[in-house]
Amino acid sequence: MSSEKAESTSELAQVLSAAPMRPALLPRQLSDEEFALFARAGSARQVGQGEIIFRRGELGRSMFIVESGQVQLEFGDGLPDKVIGAREFFGELVLFIGSHTRVANALALGPATLRIVDQETFEKLVASESRLLAQFMRRSFSYLVASEQQLIQSLKRRNEDLMVTLDSLRQTRTQLSTAQRLVQTDELSGLCNRRGLYMFLERLDEHRLPGTVLALLLVDLDRFKQINDRCGHLVGDQVLRAIAEEVQNAASSVDVPCRLGGDEFALLMQVTGEEELRARATQIISSVRALRFPGTKDRLSVSVSIGGSMCGEQSDWAVWYSDADAALYEAKGRGGDGYHVAVHPPLHCVV
Repeated sequence: MSSEKAESTSELAQVLSAAPMRPALLPRQLSDEEFALFARAGSARQVGQGEIIFRRGELGRSMFIVESGQVQLEFGDGLPDKVIGAREFFGELVLFIGSHTRVANALALGPATLRIVDQETFEKLVASESRLLAQFMRRSFSYLVASEQQLIQSLKRRNEDLMVTLDSLRQTRTQLSTAQRLVQTDELSGLCNRRGLYMFLERLDEHRLPGTVLALLLVDLDRFKQINDRCGHLVGDQVLRAIAEEVQNAASSVDVPCRLGGDEFALLMQVTGEEELRARATQIISSVRALRFPGTKDRLSVSVSIGGSMCGEQSDWAVWYSDADAALYEAKGRGGDGYHVAVHPPLHCVV
């Protein structure tokens, strides 16, 4: 390795560890600076409706940025499809680890303009724009890890042998007996249930992080009865599992995602303020909008309504739930597919 390349790599490593995140950005969304950089550096490609951009199993060599239009990623194996829109990217793993086998089909849902960034171009950008690329890579790594966790959860339900193995590892890791796990876990979604949430609340002081405040999101699936009536309860269960995975993806390691019952989910979080609360709500809504369910009539799409509230340290769960539920009622009253956050006086962080 040349001394110049070694210095560039060292600088990038330092920036990766120090570069701040921008919580308002969605996982696959580019900032204005990132989009402008890739638009300048990447080569343009026009695709027509239904055109295959790449196929599952192909060897990838480039990342794609959607300049206009929409691209659908089809993962197969019963996994929901995802829609990638303008100013979002996909296929980025090849830039980090070299040639990589594609795990999905990518096709244009209509006329679209793409920007293509290959490995050579990306390496030049790393050398010349290391700080900006560090931000992009750090966010990409986080999303890739979350996606891998989601894939593992989906495969677990389809493979009994793997489920037994993962259950055994989980029991060892959390030092919970089988009985305790069943009592605290929702069977359909794999999330924490009400009993598990209440047990966590009893030990909440043990899990608090300094510099954070508590916040609560209530997530409710829009028109769930119509989905069950039109598509059947098996599809309804598939939709609930997909929503649960998106709620899980929006949670950090210190947060508690849970299914309260029916089509109602909750996410109890430790956040730095209301801006982060809104960013998490936006992430869930956007991710759910991108879900598609193969095999259903008109490739079923779904949406959620979210009510959010900051949680007073001197209050209890009943008050937190009441505030968030009132905000959820407001979001539902506006037609759903959106969120509303209850307004409160400023809260003090844990120190």
